[in-house]
Amino acid sequence: MIAELEVFAALADPTRWGLLDQLADRREATATVLATGLPVTRQAVVKHLAVLERAGLVTARREGREMRYAVRAERLNETARWMAAAARRWDDRLATIKHLAESAPTTDNQPPAP
Repeated sequence: MIAELEVFAALADPTRWGLLDQLADRREATATVLATGLPVTRQAVVKHLAVLERAGLVTARREGREMRYAVRAERLNETARWMAAAARRWDDRLATIKHLAESAPTTDNQPPAP
């Protein structure tokens, strides 16, 4: 679960979410290319990419003097599976609560519903 929390924290920032979208569209890009058109500096983009890399959402490889970044789709898939499992657990819990509430005996001491 700690790994998922890192992913959620990384994705909570709109700039990082946008960078991830750009990388998904481009398949691979440098920080310089990704910074084009953004209201932040290239250095800020590099810092955001480092957060995404620590969370396992992107990979970085050196090509000459530049780093090229790419999305790690498998990490996003792992997180999506974790979220789906958590949703199933909550659905099960809520169904149990609903069943208990509907099967609970009623008492005549309660005032009628309005």
